[in-house]
Amino acid sequence: MESPDSSSYISSPKRSGTPKSPNSEYVEKPTYIKFLVSNAAAGSVIGKGGSTITDFQKESGARIQLSRNQEFFPGTADRIIMLTGKIDDVLKAMDLILNKLLSEIQSEDGDDADQRSKVRLVVPNNCCGAIIGKSGATIKSFIEDSGAGIKISPQDNNYIGLTDRVVTLTGSFEGQMRATDLIISKLTEDPLYLQSMNAPLSYPGVLFGGFQCGPYAYVHPPVGPVAYNSNYGPNGVGGRYPNNKIQEDRGNSLTIGVADEHIGVVVGRGGRNILEINQASGARIKISDRGDFMSGTSNRKVTIIGSLRAIRTAEAMINQKVASVTER
Repeated sequence: MESPDSSSYISSPKRSGTPKSPNSEYVEKPTYIKFLVSNAAAGSVIGKGGSTITDFQKESGARIQLSRNQEFFPGTADRIIMLTGKIDDVLKAMDLILNKLLSEIQSEDGDDADQRSKVRLVVPNNCCGAIIGKSGATIKSFIEDSGAGIKISPQDNNYIGLTDRVVTLTGSFEGQMRATDLIISKLTEDPLYLQSMNAPLSYPGVLFGGFQCGPYAYVHPPVGPVAYNSNYGPNGVGGRYPNNKIQEDRGNSLTIGVADEHIGVVVGRGGRNILEINQASGARIKISDRGDFMSGTSNRKVTIIGSLRAIRTAEAMINQKVASVTER
């Protein structure tokens, strides 16, 4: 994910100490943070039978969620961990997780493991400006305060629907935690950041190290209020496509279930939202009549028709609108 074109601000570690949130008025406000770990590290966080993650949740008071096995951040082979709760609880959970992972690295690599470790936060693209600040003033102050190196990746346009960037922290463990504290406190001030709290951990159309599903149809597991049922293929039959031309055929379709009470936000006043999604994605969207639900649920059927690229874009836009109304 890192690139030589990344916005990069680096300083050498020079300060340690227990992190303390600088904006006390936000300490009690619910917030969240996402960061990346390898698949092996995710297993260490979960523990045998989920024992470790359960202990960490009890000790910190924060909720800890992981993306499913092989549901990776686009362009990587890393899973996403999401912590939610009060700022201090989130920081405590992150401290517990990173300390455990660092201790395992040290047992293998010795004393230099601390300097070689890094934290990769996942931050919505439209919130990165708050971290950078005018002419880079905010991020430079964070570097000076924490002693950590901070690098913000450029937005990756290779994946449809990806609206997140990676903020990489390097330096000592204490410096990384202090930088995380400063960043999360700043982000919590931004209403746009909190609106994305209920966004799903998985990314539409991305699987196995961030590579799009190629010639295979992929059915997403249900996440939050949205359920999925794919029906890819020109004849409505999921499975293998013989070539890329058919893969982009506009006869592909994807049916997702949206809670009946959230259909209004998908349609919008006078159909404004659904028209926006149609125009932006190039897909056609059909919504089932009232009372016509997905089997065994109270979710209305929203069918997206078009190329795979158009379907992924429309799906991501619908997810975003549903997540925003759910958060409210």
